[in-house]
Amino acid sequence: MQKKISTPQSKTWSGRFSVPTTELVKNYTASVFFDKKLALFDIQGSLAHAQMLSEVGVLTQKDFKEITKGMAVIKKEIETGQFNWSIDKEDVHLNIERRLTDLIGDAGKRLHTGRSRNDQVATDIRLYLRHQLDTIQLYLLELIQACATFAEHHFDTVMPGFTHLQVAQPITLGHHLHAYCEMFERDFERYEDCRKRLNRLPLGSAALAGTSYPLNRQRVSELLGFDDISRNSLDAVSDRDFAIEFCSCSSLLMVHLSRLSEELILWMSPRFNFIEIGDAFCTGSSIMPQKKNPDVPELARGKSGRVIGHLMGLLTLMKSQPLAYNKDNQEDKEPIFDTVETISQTLQVFRDMLGDIKVHKDTMQQAAKEGFATATDLADYLVKKGIPFRDAHEIVAKAVLYAEKRQIDLDDLSIEDLKKFSPLIEKDIYQVLTLSGSLNSRNLPGGTAPKQVKKALSQTLSRVKKGLALSQKRLLSR
Repeated sequence: MQKKISTPQSKTWSGRFSVPTTELVKNYTASVFFDKKLALFDIQGSLAHAQMLSEVGVLTQKDFKEITKGMAVIKKEIETGQFNWSIDKEDVHLNIERRLTDLIGDAGKRLHTGRSRNDQVATDIRLYLRHQLDTIQLYLLELIQACATFAEHHFDTVMPGFTHLQVAQPITLGHHLHAYCEMFERDFERYEDCRKRLNRLPLGSAALAGTSYPLNRQRVSELLGFDDISRNSLDAVSDRDFAIEFCSCSSLLMVHLSRLSEELILWMSPRFNFIEIGDAFCTGSSIMPQKKNPDVPELARGKSGRVIGHLMGLLTLMKSQPLAYNKDNQEDKEPIFDTVETISQTLQVFRDMLGDIKVHKDTMQQAAKEGFATATDLADYLVKKGIPFRDAHEIVAKAVLYAEKRQIDLDDLSIEDLKKFSPLIEKDIYQVLTLSGSLNSRNLPGGTAPKQVKKALSQTLSRVKKGLALSQKRLLSR
């Protein structure tokens, strides 16, 4: 007959087991190493739960006061680094609960009435992510503001626009930067939508089926600032869509930042020499003293893969899980935490870097004169004279080939040379073939005409101003 092993009942669930967890399994399954980031949000959720329990008569007022007092002590210990985190207590929730019980006795044990760690952690992670998302949205708005301000300074700075990384048509640097403002504004809108689905309270769902206690879930929702409560207990405890959606929004944001990074890196190369990024955002070489490396955009370009990887990890984590909660979901936190940290740092450093970039206007303008950037303008000119576009396209292609052989630009061709390709070409063609003429001709909403660029950037900054007011209001109210 096998001898029963006696072990101290240190875990909340250990009464069911006769053999203790091994040290290897204990380390493998514990989450306290990383989920202690949720500590203050766990306390916030617990206090709201306790208040509601006292209001519906499940807890006495005396118990509620004791819990509030004990939690204040624990909060201070955590904030000052004096809290003793224990792997034996598995996670952030049990560490706090056991410390509370040590401080106030049985009242601490009653706190868990009507809830499970399943709905508790689902609530904590939503509180944490909402808190971080509000800050991230503020940083994103500050980045848009910095980008739009930079663009405003260069609303009429001429540069080549590219397709296939070949000179296509002249644009302004302000127009180019405004394109990124548009991307970042869409990122903000996606985060705002994500916040709506994130901001629903799962607490009260208990382990998976709800609870028989007369909980007032709406009251807890109000206390914690949620917009609504979850509508199905099974979904509430197992749902991680909000985390996946956050990482999806963050991945797309990092793709946009990576695209901007690539352009800044190219533009800083001596082959382009369009810009110079400030020294504070670059490093040198350990062997080549002349080097000035654009490390910040290079790292952002690399970190985009890190964030995208977290999205793939979360999708894979959830793809085969049956309802309801499974231990797999413990693996959701580290990707979320790292995504939050990566996005927050990247937004802040880009916000500051965009204010410390020197633009070489003359080099940009000279580059815009290369590659026959105004060829399309010549074709449009011919179309306005009555020539079908396909025929105009052929005429201009021949003119480009003629100029290319002579190593000159289209506006350097004489009127006699141009008339060889079409007798409809008059002297007014030079108004079209100049860079300024090309830019000003695209004077419609969304176009690169300096007048339109300036107007678009003004509208962007106006929207950002309103967004900043809302973000700051949210941060002050939490």
